[in-house]
Amino acid sequence: MNGDIASVIVNISVDALDRSFDYLIPESLKERVHPGTPVLIPFGRSDRKVTGYVVDIKSESKWDNLKEIISIQEGEVPVEGQLLSLAGWIKEHYGSTMNEAIRTVLPIRERVKSVEKHWLNFVISPEEAEKIAEAEESKHHVAKARLIRGLLQDKTLTTTVAHERYKATKAVVDSLVKVGVIAVSDELIERRPDELVSLETDTYKKIDLTDEQKKCVDTVLSDYDKGEKHTYLLYGVTGSGKTEVYMSVLKRIVDDGFQAVVLIPEIALTHQTVERFSRVFRDRVTVLHSRMSAGERYDQFVRAKNHEVDIVVGPRSALFVPFDRLGLIVIDEEHDGSYQSDKTPTYHAREVAIERAKRCGASVILGSATPSVQTYLAAKEGRYKLLRMTHRAKGALLPTVHVVDLREELKAKNRSIFSRLLKEKINERLTAGEQTMLFINRRGYAGFVSCRSCGYVLKCTHCDVSMTEHGRNKNPHLVCHYCGHTEPMPEKCPSCGSPYIASFGLGTEQVCEIIAKEFPGARVLRMDADTTKQKGGHERVLAPFRKEQADILVGTQMIVKGHDIPKVTLVGALAADMSMNLSDFRSHEQTFDLLMQAGGRAGRDELAGEFVIQTYQPDNYCIKAIESGESEYFYEQELSFRRISGYPPYKSMLKILISSENKDHVNELSKKLEAMIDEVGGDSLTRIGPAPDLLSFIRDRHRMSLFVKSDEPSDIDKVIMTIDERTDDDPLMRDCFISYHRSPR
Repeated sequence: MNGDIASVIVNISVDALDRSFDYLIPESLKERVHPGTPVLIPFGRSDRKVTGYVVDIKSESKWDNLKEIISIQEGEVPVEGQLLSLAGWIKEHYGSTMNEAIRTVLPIRERVKSVEKHWLNFVISPEEAEKIAEAEESKHHVAKARLIRGLLQDKTLTTTVAHERYKATKAVVDSLVKVGVIAVSDELIERRPDELVSLETDTYKKIDLTDEQKKCVDTVLSDYDKGEKHTYLLYGVTGSGKTEVYMSVLKRIVDDGFQAVVLIPEIALTHQTVERFSRVFRDRVTVLHSRMSAGERYDQFVRAKNHEVDIVVGPRSALFVPFDRLGLIVIDEEHDGSYQSDKTPTYHAREVAIERAKRCGASVILGSATPSVQTYLAAKEGRYKLLRMTHRAKGALLPTVHVVDLREELKAKNRSIFSRLLKEKINERLTAGEQTMLFINRRGYAGFVSCRSCGYVLKCTHCDVSMTEHGRNKNPHLVCHYCGHTEPMPEKCPSCGSPYIASFGLGTEQVCEIIAKEFPGARVLRMDADTTKQKGGHERVLAPFRKEQADILVGTQMIVKGHDIPKVTLVGALAADMSMNLSDFRSHEQTFDLLMQAGGRAGRDELAGEFVIQTYQPDNYCIKAIESGESEYFYEQELSFRRISGYPPYKSMLKILISSENKDHVNELSKKLEAMIDEVGGDSLTRIGPAPDLLSFIRDRHRMSLFVKSDEPSDIDKVIMTIDERTDDDPLMRDCFISYHRSPR
């Protein structure tokens, strides 16, 4: 067969088309088509034009009469070969289509037209220009003469200023260019995200590392010098200076010509993180995240691809930046749930980072004060190298922890959301001019709205979940936090007509209102998904708090992650039990992480800190471990629970979610999958379900779930492969969607 052949994955996310198709490469395109190139191809019997990605180049095909590639898709960004290989691993490991996996590893989907500034300059001497201006005036060519005289005065002009100041139209400019009076030069303008535009970097003052920090840095660099690549757990208490360790290692990596990715859990942390890194690496640092405009993301993507930057900071999608000399991946706050994707493929950034590092010969540093149970066990067993820091940098002490039993508060007839101790501590900070953070894991006004007469709970009409009240004083309305559906707050119960309908629970908005009554004069800021949803929203809240323009910051879990604000000396967890009672085997781990991180915001500098935990379960092992400061006690208890119950990290676990607008189809497909799993697994697998999902009706779709547990990850792979193969041609798949959620082990 003449000519090279390209194997192409079609840009259609349908399981039945999740294989490569062979196409001839035209002679005119042979030099430009490579693995990863986006192409336009004729597809199907009708030869409709669709896009796809080249995944392989070969000289033979088992198929005859191959069609030709039509063209290269110039408007799209090609997939890097290394990332294409990683996409294949993601597809197999997380049970997605290849096209979905490719889209995941492509943080930028298409090229965005560049922005240019056009400058006007003379190509003749000022004396000649003056003569031409006089000649144009004599001919009554006022517009031309005005532009020439304006350019004589300003020396150089942009076309925009020339139009605004001297009314110079494009026709006037073009006519003077044509006769050789002026020339137009173009300047490419880089679209810079807010984190880079508003950067206030001081001159870097080298910090002397503590003995613990130096030992960690020396361990990593010693392995690096020997050519050894490892995954490290940097397990350091809050405020121990993990960022300084990252930067010290990165300095050596970058100086040797390698590149690095630094993952952070929250977009809210990008400004603070980029500012700290820029003090050392200056303009060799950039950022990538979803709140940036398409143009900003594209320009920073191109800078990384062209080796104009060495370090990219961002949340999990930044992992897929097209670095070809990747030497280190840092995952800060590696325990955080945001590293788990909730969209297909449901990858975990930690697992994918380790896989990418293996493929390109890089190391990985996982940093946390509260490592995930999986990571902690891997370090304990020697699969990861453990780097330990037990003391805070700068000589600061860990905060004093106070646990308040809310049952006792009730007995003392204190019905306020603030315990007597917390109220006393807040007043002390207000008097001393220090700052307080109050953490509650719920935004808005309250948890749910119900009728006190009949008990009816107002639920979203598109989801089987209760709605939350917002804007009680100004514009009371109900919001579904899953699909965004909004309704006015009813005056009477829709079920029985009773006027006794009200909010129950506690939210950030309500806390702010209570603070205004309890602490008159206190300056309060609120930080949650509602106040930060606009571009730059995080920094609009955090900047004034850092500048001490507010006394109290009330927020959800986004305020407890990584912020370093010297004047914060008190942190209060208003409802510590809220996340502990979720129907998730990780609920205690999540609570431990949140509370430890929350307490870690207090007393990070010279001033001592205190942490008040309000709880109904003061004897729970999670609370006890935080109170005593003995993290190991928590991990021992949690690992015992996981081992006895057969949960990760002792078993691999897969959640299979079936969803459709047709409830009967969901039930029918669930039974089919149940039979398949039982047939495939035999005694090696444990199946739980099918049963209605915890969120059984979301965005007008019914949902059922099954769980599969096994000692061997390969068994989970086999289940995914079998289901995909056997449901390819199932008519139910036209209406149903199957997604896989693999718990990291």
